[in-house]
Amino acid sequence: MTEPEWSILVIEDEEPIRRFLRVLLEGQNYKVIEAATGREGMSLAAQYQPDVIILDLGLPDVDGLEVIRAVRAWTGTPIIVVSARDKEGDKIKGLDAGADDYLIKPFSAGELAARIRVTRRHLIRAGKEKEEPVFETGKLRVNLAARRVWIEEIEVHLTPLEFKLLAYLVQHAGKVVTHRQLLKEVWGQATEENAHYPRIYVHQLRHKLEADPTRPRYLRTETGVGYRLNLED
Repeated sequence: MTEPEWSILVIEDEEPIRRFLRVLLEGQNYKVIEAATGREGMSLAAQYQPDVIILDLGLPDVDGLEVIRAVRAWTGTPIIVVSARDKEGDKIKGLDAGADDYLIKPFSAGELAARIRVTRRHLIRAGKEKEEPVFETGKLRVNLAARRVWIEEIEVHLTPLEFKLLAYLVQHAGKVVTHRQLLKEVWGQATEENAHYPRIYVHQLRHKLEADPTRPRYLRTETGVGYRLNLED
């Protein structure tokens, strides 16, 4: 087997789950680093600077949300939460704190592997965007610097606010972006008065970018949480 190219830090207090994740991830040629507590996890994150962090929220010493906030204070390393907290509000709190994805226990090995692949694609594309500001997924192309958008080589004209919304989703492609994040970053405020704005503008974007707006290929809804710009090979 070749040397692992990617390292993943697993912060999980339940030993059987850590063992399951270790077998799964090492079987896919990832280097696995393990922590049983939040404080140990934060220390190992700083020491090893892993490519991805898999984090349980129900840790014995500090809440996982605090771990996310602490890690986010100094790094943008992708964080995938795996938690038994299955309420919509818990998922929103995790994503708003800075997590990139959220899986509810129990989860399938296939689903976790797929989420990690999405994270890898996002990181690879983000690295390319530093050199070339053209984002591509499927038949959609977005030139962030020139503020131009194409579908199948046909240029699509967006309003300034539509482009701002799309650009934010592009910058977080493959990740779940919450309604609150969109309201804050695109509209500058997150109040009940403008809570309907993301839904209206995503609806408008779908009619301009999707072949079938009722079955979106790119602008996916995460019910009750927000939206995800889908990454395709």
